Amino acid sequence: MKKCLLTVIAWVLFVSGCKPSRAQLQIIPAFSNLVFEQPVDIQNAGDGSNRLFVISQPGIIYVFQNNDNTSTKKVFLDIRDKVLFGGEQGLLGLAFHPDYKTNGYFYLNYTTSNPRRSVVSRFKVSNNDPNTADRNSELVLLTVEQPYSNHNGGQTSFGPDGYLYISFGDGGSAGDPQNNSQNLRSLLGKILRINVNITSPGLNYSIPDDNPLKGNTNGLKEEIYAWGLRNVWRFSFNPADSKLWAADVGQNAWEEINIIEKGRNYGWRIMEGNHCFNPSTDCNTANLTLPIWEYGHNNQGGYSVTGGYVYHGSLLPELKGKYIYGDFVSGRIWSLYLRNNRAYNELLFSSNHNISTFGVDEQGELYFANYNTGRLYKFRSAATKVGSSWLPEAYRLYQNYPNPFNSSTKISFEIPEESFVELKIFDVIGKEISNLVNGVKPAGFFSVDFNTSGNEITSGIYFYTLIVTGLTGMGIKFMQTNKSIFLK
Repeated sequence: MKKCLLTVIAWVLFVSGCKPSRAQLQIIPAFSNLVFEQPVDIQNAGDGSNRLFVISQPGIIYVFQNNDNTSTKKVFLDIRDKVLFGGEQGLLGLAFHPDYKTNGYFYLNYTTSNPRRSVVSRFKVSNNDPNTADRNSELVLLTVEQPYSNHNGGQTSFGPDGYLYISFGDGGSAGDPQNNSQNLRSLLGKILRINVNITSPGLNYSIPDDNPLKGNTNGLKEEIYAWGLRNVWRFSFNPADSKLWAADVGQNAWEEINIIEKGRNYGWRIMEGNHCFNPSTDCNTANLTLPIWEYGHNNQGGYSVTGGYVYHGSLLPELKGKYIYGDFVSGRIWSLYLRNNRAYNELLFSSNHNISTFGVDEQGELYFANYNTGRLYKFRSAATKVGSSWLPEAYRLYQNYPNPFNSSTKISFEIPEESFVELKIFDVIGKEISNLVNGVKPAGFFSVDFNTSGNEITSGIYFYTLIVTGLTGMGIKFMQTNKSIFLK
C-alpha cells in the first residue's frame, strides 16, 4: 500500500520563545496497518531475518517483517497467564541472546503475583517455527520481590561484553521509603550484570569476574553493576564506543540522563538529578556520579523520560552519533551528544505522542511507540523530495484568522481522506517551533488555535506547514505557498 505525502506552507509573523530543532526531520507512521496493545518495547533478533518484535505490556510478544507494507503480525509468545499487568507492571523487557541465530534463546523481564515480584527468565524459540516461541521452555534466572506496584524498571539487554544487563526500579511508592537504591543488599534501584552462558552452584547464571561486588563477604549483592538509580525504564549501549546510556525517571522535579559505569553510585535518593532530594543526608555528593543531562518538570521539559538510542543508521545523517530520547508525558523528543566532556541537547520535536519506548531495527534505523494509540513511528529527513509541486484542490490549508493577530490565531485545514497529519510552526531559517497536530485524522475540516500568550514570545517572521501522509494513495509530494500574515 503506497503512501501520499502532502506538504503545504504558509508564512506567518508571530512571536516565539521555544527552542526549536535544527535537524530537518519528520515523524511519520511506521507499519500503518499494525496496531498493538500498550506497546512497551521494540526489538530485533539480530539474526538477519529483518524482523521486528513488539512487546505488549499485558504479556504478548508480536513478530512481523520489517516492511512498510506489512499488514499482519503474529503472536510470537503469549504469557498473559503469568504476567501481573496494571500501571507500571507487566511484560516489560525483551533481549535476544547474541547467538540467538544458533541457540534460539531470548530473555524476558516481567512482573508476576503471589507474591508480587519481578522475574527475569529465559525462553527458547520453537524448533519448528521461527515466528513462534516455546512457552514451555521457560527457565527462571532470578526473581526480585516488589514491595509496591510502581518502579519496576524493566530493561533487559545484552552488552557488547556478552553479559546480560537488567534494570530494576527502587521498589516504588514515592521517595524510595525503604532506601533500596542505596542498599547494596538489595537488587532494587540498580542495574545488574550477569553471565547467562555459565552457571554457578545454586544459580542459573554466574557473576562476571569483574563485577564490582564480586567475592565480597558482607552479604552485598554480587549481581550489582551500578546503583543509586530511581527507575531506569530504558537503557541502551552505543555500539560505537560501548557506553551505556540510561534514562532515569525522576520524582518531583527532574528527569535525568546518565552514562552508566561499573561500580558507580548515581545518587538517588540523596539527589534527584543535580539537586538535593533528601536533606537529612546533607546532600553530600562525594563518591556520587551526577547525570550528564537533566530537564525539569515544566512546559519546556516533561515529566517522565523515555530513554532511547545513539543513532547509527544510514537514513538520517543529521542524527549520526546522537542519543535520541523523549518524554512520555510531554511528547517532546530530543537529541543529546557529548563533546569534550560537555553535553549538548537539542529539541527535535514537540509532539502529541505518549512515547513509551524506542527501538532500532537490524539496520540501526530508529522507531518509537505511542503507548495510547498502539502505533509505531519512525523519522524521515524533511529534505527528501519526491513528485510534484502542485496542490490537489481537495487538500487545503487556509490563511490563519485573524490576520493580523495578537496572542491567538486560528489555523484551518481540510483533508479528503483519513490520513496522518502534522501541523508545524517554523521560523524563517527552518527551526521547528511547535507541533500543533500530530496524529491520524479522519476526512474533514479542522481548526486549530495557536496561542502565543504566556510563552515569553518575541516578534519575528515564521511559517506554518501542513504535512499529510495518506494511508492510501499515490506516492507524490505536493507544495504550495500561501500569503503572509502579521502580528499586531
